[in-house]
Amino acid sequence: MRAITTFTFFTAGLMAQSQNLRSLEKSIIINASAEKVWQVLTDFDNWENWNSFIIKSEGKAETGTKLKNTFDNDGKEMVFKPRILKAEPNKELIWIGRLFMPGIFDGTHGFRIEELGPNQVKFTNYETFKGLFSGMIMKKIHASTAAGFEKMNQELKAQAEQS
Repeated sequence: MRAITTFTFFTAGLMAQSQNLRSLEKSIIINASAEKVWQVLTDFDNWENWNSFIIKSEGKAETGTKLKNTFDNDGKEMVFKPRILKAEPNKELIWIGRLFMPGIFDGTHGFRIEELGPNQVKFTNYETFKGLFSGMIMKKIHASTAAGFEKMNQELKAQAEQS
């Protein structure tokens, strides 16, 4: 009985640790309107001029469309072709990207804009990873991905506050 209890606590601990690795969320306060932040966020053609995490994006911010995103992952370029699940102007943009096929390594990435005042928003960059290899892959890329979210948030803030 004691061995089962120890195993149960050990397994629960691993699952909790794995869940923490499978999601990321980074927020920042931006002193600009929700409209301005949305305009900068969804101007994909301009990302290569300010975004050092997703260094290039092609497509339109419309539900159901596909994007072609090029990420910089520690100096290695990786291309993903996510499908936009939700594009609610001035509020939220969500896409899902997959490695090879569904269920291997799926990432649901979102950007949320919460209005705090007429010219101030809380911007949240978040992602949840699922799939057979998500725990293993995230152990390798969690820190660099979190740093990329932070950097992208800072760069979006600078771009939106520029005017």
